Amino acid sequence: MTPSPRPMRDTRDTDEQEQPASSAFMRRAIRADPRVLRRMHDDTILQVAQDANAEIARLQALQLRCIAEFTRRHRDSQSAITEIATTLSITESHANTMVSAAEALTVRLPRTLQLMDDGALDLFRATKVTDATSWLSDEHAAIVDALMSNRLPGKNASQVRKAATHAATKVDPDGAAHRGARRRAERRVVLRHNAAGVSHLSIDNAPAEKATAAYLRVDRAARALKTPDERRTLEQLRADVALDLLLDADGGREERAEIFLYMDLATYLGVNDNPVEMAGNGHIPATLARRIAAGPDTALRRIITDPMTGQMIELGSARYRPTPDMDEFVRVRDRECRQPGCTRPAQNCGVENTQTRNGASTETALSKPVTLCARHRRLKRHANWRYEVSSDDLLTVSTPTGRTQSSSAPPFHDPRPE
Repeated sequence: MTPSPRPMRDTRDTDEQEQPASSAFMRRAIRADPRVLRRMHDDTILQVAQDANAEIARLQALQLRCIAEFTRRHRDSQSAITEIATTLSITESHANTMVSAAEALTVRLPRTLQLMDDGALDLFRATKVTDATSWLSDEHAAIVDALMSNRLPGKNASQVRKAATHAATKVDPDGAAHRGARRRAERRVVLRHNAAGVSHLSIDNAPAEKATAAYLRVDRAARALKTPDERRTLEQLRADVALDLLLDADGGREERAEIFLYMDLATYLGVNDNPVEMAGNGHIPATLARRIAAGPDTALRRIITDPMTGQMIELGSARYRPTPDMDEFVRVRDRECRQPGCTRPAQNCGVENTQTRNGASTETALSKPVTLCARHRRLKRHANWRYEVSSDDLLTVSTPTGRTQSSSAPPFHDPRPE
């Protein structure tokens, strides 16, 4: 039987009364004098933290409503996502997640959104509901929304996910079976660079039986290597075994990958330990950079920079044969996609001739190319997005709503003071 959904209560006129009266006062008091917290009892401190969490949830609900309204006004979803990412200073992947959550909560899951308005459910836990119901029809999603409205407050994210998944599967068991097949079809390998020269590599949506078998194979090999003389931990051995299997599964030649390291000569020689930039990854310690640079397949390139600005003016041709165009020069200079906020490495990007500030056409402005990834090359061709490069290679991007952000190729060293 379809449950009878409880009547939705209009909370717009009562939000202010329901918010703890002390929240604003406590925020101002603690900001003015952090020692206020030291004079509180433990239960009072936890109550203030709980009140703050409720207020955050209410503000997140407001933000989601704004995002949903903005995307509804713009037919081009990718353009809207990019502008939201630019405005909120978040990645486009995060912006896409927020757009999906905003659409689901405002249209399909209004009672879950009402819990956020009430301060009873934050965005992180709400997305567990949107993820669990994303494959349901609007009718089935409404049933789950009604079923879950009294069960979510007070539960953590894992509990919310399990409860929402159980309800969705119970409401549409046939759809759950189809969803499993569809999720397997969406399997993919994901690489995400982190700080300190490390990265996260994962296989998403892998068939559970194969993923389990693969883990057991890695685990067995790692445990076999864990002898009394082995200093690596079991976790480290598992990671090393998995990477070795991926890179040299058949006992043949290892795959080679191209990365860009930007290191001054003094750091390379060990005279100093200045941080070194790895394109798409950020800065890494000098010791790690020197270890990478000492690899047997490493190739060094000479880069000549302007001592006053730190910008590259010449790229040595010892590594590759000279080419008639500037593509390689531009990729080395820019390091990453020049779209503000995008960190895709330049070697995975294309080179785009971009309109100069004085109005020269993109066909003739060959002296002003920049690197853009495939997504932002497509965005650049939209009539309502404007890309301009100034004489000093500053790229200014104007969004459809008139907001602007700029990016420039980072200097290779600190500019010399005048």
